[in-house]
Amino acid sequence: MVEHCDYVRQVTTSDDERTLRPDLVVRIPGGKHVVVDAKAPLAAYLDAFETTDEGERARHFADHARQVRDHVMKLAAKQYWRQFEPSPDFVVMFLPDESYLRAAHEHDPALAEDAWRANVILSSPSTLVALLRTVAATWQQETVAESAREVHALGRELYERIGKVGDHLGKLGRSLNGTVSAYNEAVGSLETRVLVTARKLEEHGIGGELEMPAPVDRTARPLTAPELIERELVERAPLAILAGDADAA
Repeated sequence: MVEHCDYVRQVTTSDDERTLRPDLVVRIPGGKHVVVDAKAPLAAYLDAFETTDEGERARHFADHARQVRDHVMKLAAKQYWRQFEPSPDFVVMFLPDESYLRAAHEHDPALAEDAWRANVILSSPSTLVALLRTVAATWQQETVAESAREVHALGRELYERIGKVGDHLGKLGRSLNGTVSAYNEAVGSLETRVLVTARKLEEHGIGGELEMPAPVDRTARPLTAPELIERELVERAPLAILAGDADAA
């Protein structure tokens, strides 16, 4: 990893009560961050190798496990992930050698599980990069899944809106056909009733040549798409049932 490109060291931030400065903030593709702390106490572990007494060495190892656990609780209380959003809701606690982590686990078998519950992930040199890659891959898959969910929601909304536009077009087509029908009926009434009387006036020298309006022989183009027709039929069905009941009455 390249500093200032893949990660930044000693970033300072603060909340309402304190100033926080994690050792490392790793930049994950997609603008995400993972906070890494490398301040794990190692004094008791090193003291264990300064003595030849096995009993005293065991006590130092026990102190080492206790100190690591105490540091886990301190990291959990800092809640770094709240200060470096977007970030997963945990902080990585880095120990610089596998033996430090192994010794702590041997003298405190519940350490790793309790750390997980406190949103602290214990890591060593051999697991840190693998952990970061796993987080990045998981986040990428979540981003893809979220994008797919949004596309699905947009497609569903678009489909419903297309159906609604189809409803409006169907109503408009029926209105146009009704207007054409009314117009043709008016033309027919003009020809068969009004003009009959008007032509009689011509016999008495009243009036001149009458120009007849032509009937309209076109109708609105009907909807043919199955999605629009089925939707329209479903919405019109209750009205048809009510009309049938009224006729029966």
